[in-house]
Amino acid sequence: MLFIYLYVTILGLMLGSFYNVVGIRVPRRESIVSPPSHCPKCEKRLRVHELIPVFSYVFQKGKCRHCQERISPLYPLFELLTAFLFGMAFYYFGFQLELIVAWALISLLVIITITDIHYQLIPNRILSYFVIILIILRLFVQTDPWYDAYLGGMVGFVLLLIIALISRGGMGGGDIKLFGVIGLVLGVKGTLMILFLASLLGAVIGFILMVFGKVKKGVPFAFGPFIALGAILTYFYQNDIIEWYTQTFFL
Repeated sequence: MLFIYLYVTILGLMLGSFYNVVGIRVPRRESIVSPPSHCPKCEKRLRVHELIPVFSYVFQKGKCRHCQERISPLYPLFELLTAFLFGMAFYYFGFQLELIVAWALISLLVIITITDIHYQLIPNRILSYFVIILIILRLFVQTDPWYDAYLGGMVGFVLLLIIALISRGGMGGGDIKLFGVIGLVLGVKGTLMILFLASLLGAVIGFILMVFGKVKKGVPFAFGPFIALGAILTYFYQNDIIEWYTQTFFL
């Protein structure tokens, strides 16, 4: 079992590194395979030993080996995060087919978090790719009842669209489509919980950032990461959250 967790961790680290590339290049409409990985400042092509997830960052002390330009700590952070979430999913689902759905959801959430942080954008190309994958997966790995996944996707999309119309642009188009895709995994109840958690987390963390001057009032900031965090919490802890909430406020 230890070997399996080690394998899952390495897989997560490698995919996390790839998701960094996808998240940085796709919004700029660049190829994810060409040119090969390189320093954005000096444009030197990175060699194999400079592409080892996390370890290369540590060994190079967070700097480019050629020009000494600082490397964003977000790169190893998302590599570690992907590995951790992949391991968590395996812990929860083991060799069940739902594990594939979980890894697909995690992959989507990591990528859109990267794109939203860097560009405040959730690209249609990424959402289109994952919506096809998740629709196909839900044909074989069904929710109970089976139509809850597809109903969740519709509810997520329509609900966010209504909020966007009422708030007159307070919700981005990418967020609306993202909820539609996530709904395929979480169903109706899970989608509603994600909206609640994402809104709560966004409000609290946004207020804290505003107090410390990191964001300005009235200036839009990335909401995708809060949707991603709400989705992860809901996917793994939905029943626990509901039980805690009912016991705390209704008993």
